[in-house]
Amino acid sequence: MYKLSKSVLFASDSPHVEYTGTKGYSCSFTECSARELMPVVCDKCLKNFCLRHRHQNDHKCEKLEEKITPTKTAEHVQQILASKKLDVNPKRPRGKKSSKTAAKVALMKMKLHAVGDTKIPNFDRVYLQVVLPGGAVSKGTTKPLFFSKTWSVGRVIDAVADRAGISNTNNTGSSQKLRLFSMDSGCLLPIDQTVDALLQNETFFNGGTVILERVTDEVNVINTELYQ
Repeated sequence: MYKLSKSVLFASDSPHVEYTGTKGYSCSFTECSARELMPVVCDKCLKNFCLRHRHQNDHKCEKLEEKITPTKTAEHVQQILASKKLDVNPKRPRGKKSSKTAAKVALMKMKLHAVGDTKIPNFDRVYLQVVLPGGAVSKGTTKPLFFSKTWSVGRVIDAVADRAGISNTNNTGSSQKLRLFSMDSGCLLPIDQTVDALLQNETFFNGGTVILERVTDEVNVINTELYQ
């Protein structure tokens, strides 16, 4: 009778212990020797990776689309907003200057309560107030967290789901997936963009607020008034 090795039996109990059994799936990332019990295939380059490098940006995917310049990003946002039906009396969106000022004030308070991976160096940390799915700022359904500025948005989503105890079906065939949106514009944050790139584009600011919501692939913009 075939017997499972101890490394297989206890892999689920020790998620951070590298699996070394003969039946493991090796990570294709050149600088990584990790192995997984199950295949984790990138749907773009079709190569197998470990959980840490499964996102395109994290394994430097050869199929990764060219990063959008700040100007093109702004134009894209305006096109999306223009294509949507606006309310008769919509609230005036907060300008970048006021958003940046508010984020600076919030950042000081956020640093006292935010949680995250303590291995992230202080100079790499970016603090965000995350509105959880179906929640709102006024309802207190938010969570202050910090992330590495080198992380992709996809990795940030995984970290939020883990910290908040939210079911994450992003790597399954589910029609609805967790996505992050800007609180200021309501626009979708590309999962392969890095946190640092979005800071440089001023899509959000350190100390700002983002929205985590479960949506279908067709949703690119959400109504942020529902999350105030």
